[in-house]
Amino acid sequence: RFRFEGGPADPDSVRFDTWLEETLGLTGAGREARLGAWADAPAARAAHPREEHLLPLHVVAGAATDEPGVPVFRDTVMASAQSAYRFGAPAEPGAG
Repeated sequence: RFRFEGGPADPDSVRFDTWLEETLGLTGAGREARLGAWADAPAARAAHPREEHLLPLHVVAGAATDEPGVPVFRDTVMASAQSAYRFGAPAEPGAG
């Protein structure tokens, strides 16, 4: 449902993005269960008709184990709610 002319975020996109934030804020089995049933989330297939853009998030959330996802970016792009999450503590400056 991307709209090249822009405008407010599609309501289905917002519903799914809200579910995603709630889900990624969980840890352990609760998050795992919700992500496993993501297609049943509000407006899931409207927001993600095909899952290939969403599945990498499942891998990252699984690797994060008991670290909750923290939203670090939120915007509306082409009338679609977009967000990004960080798992774990931010890196210390100069670490690496």
